[in-house]
Amino acid sequence: MRLYPLFLGSLGFGEMFLIFLAIMLLFGGKKIPELMHGLGKGLKSFRAGMKDVEDELKEVKKDIKELEKDE
Repeated sequence: MRLYPLFLGSLGFGEMFLIFLAIMLLFGGKKIPELMHGLGKGLKSFRAGMKDVEDELKEVKKDIKELEKDE
């Protein structure tokens, strides 16, 4: 059994169409842009948070290197 990333690799056109149709029926055409906008904002916030963490780690590494030089 082969696993695909996010289980999307094993879905064909028919399955994708049924998923899209179910989403349309559940949320309606007017709600989907709002959902996508919210998803986009969430992703942007997540990326900003990851960048903050990376910057913090770089600063900690820099501080450690400076402390090692002083010793």
